[in-house]
Amino acid sequence: MLDGRLRIAVPNKGRLRTPALKLLEESGIDPIYDPGSRSLVTPTNLDDVYIVYARAEDIPGVVAAGAADLGITGHDLVMESGEDVEELLDLGFGRARLVVAVPESSGIKSMNDVPSGIRVATKFTRLTEEFFRGLGIDVEIVKISGAAEVMPILGAADAIVDVMSTGTTLALHGLRPIHTVLESSARLVGGPSRDSRRELVDWVVESLRSVILAKRRKLLLMNVPDENLKDVLSVLPAMSGPMVAKVQSEVPMWEVMAAVPLDEVPSLVVELRRRGARDIVALGLERLMP
Repeated sequence: MLDGRLRIAVPNKGRLRTPALKLLEESGIDPIYDPGSRSLVTPTNLDDVYIVYARAEDIPGVVAAGAADLGITGHDLVMESGEDVEELLDLGFGRARLVVAVPESSGIKSMNDVPSGIRVATKFTRLTEEFFRGLGIDVEIVKISGAAEVMPILGAADAIVDVMSTGTTLALHGLRPIHTVLESSARLVGGPSRDSRRELVDWVVESLRSVILAKRRKLLLMNVPDENLKDVLSVLPAMSGPMVAKVQSEVPMWEVMAAVPLDEVPSLVVELRRRGARDIVALGLERLMP
């Protein structure tokens, strides 16, 4: 049924599902839902693109096997899987850290205090084994599929390796992170089957990239008197340079437009006004294609 169609694997649940679907929609790929269907394969508004729903941890394998051409999942899960997939884009959401955490009562303050022989509970057995092996610390891996935080409380482990977003859950269970094993975020991954659909894959990648870049910038528009133009342009960051156009006004005036980094907007507006810019407008961008 899906021969010749591009298949994008998306998490079927969890913290990555909603932002992944939202990003796809913003990029022009909108799943078409049948309220009466429980199918894990969904058509989209594009005839040649389908969404395949799978567990986030299974997506690297699904893509590597060619069951999907592209997939959205966490960098931590890609690295844990060891599958032969390529990370094409950092999607900018789902940021978290894979950390080593120990009970507050353990007396362990850093990795230098970790003794050999401790039991470490984790779903990330591959990454955990590699990490401790690299430090020369022998540990007993306690493989789990559920919540790692309860393992020290139950006496089943002395430490855990797990994903941490805010640290609240760890603190609630009396745990303290002592080391970051890996920084993670959602990634777009591709497998070998995408080569047969290269043109459509490139379109999807560039569509996603343009939306991600747009989220990181604002479009500033302003009017600048002629005598202040040079002063304003000297502090205005822009990608290739600001756009400047003559304004039809009684006094010599220029309209200046530039896409600037989002986090610089507040301080930049203050400085631009100080240098003579007026009528400043900040607009959101839907897409940005350098």
